[in-house]
Amino acid sequence: MATIRCAPDHRLLATDPERHHELGTHAAWYAVAGVVTTGVQAVLFLLLRDELGAQVANLVAIAITTVGNTEFHRRVTFAGRSSNAGKRHLQDFLTFAFYAGYGSAVLAILDAVVERPTSWEETGTLLLASLVGGVVRFAVLRWWVFAHRTGPAVAVHTG
Repeated sequence: MATIRCAPDHRLLATDPERHHELGTHAAWYAVAGVVTTGVQAVLFLLLRDELGAQVANLVAIAITTVGNTEFHRRVTFAGRSSNAGKRHLQDFLTFAFYAGYGSAVLAILDAVVERPTSWEETGTLLLASLVGGVVRFAVLRWWVFAHRTGPAVAVHTG
């Protein structure tokens, strides 16, 4: 027997035009923040790479930009939506862990494929990886961390 949780009159895909406008606004602010954050991350990576090495420079750049990016989303992108502070901190940690692991793996793969990758090749690879990861992160922020609260959920049993 399957159980589906939903609020009364709740649809998975909203038909309310106001909700579609909200999604567009969230996506636009998310894209702006993503471009700025990714740019800052790339600059930090390039500045730190020669001194610390690619892997450590990537981790430092991610650590610095993740906190600022998430705070921007809380205050601007998803302003007006409440979220639990613990959930936000967990999201910060999971975002850092995801990008750290993902970025490290991407750099390791590039290093295995290209004999001596340049800093620009590494940066470009990280930028592409960040774009892919950003799409996943938007979904997590929108539908989990800053989820739209419509009321108490009720259980609907299906046979």
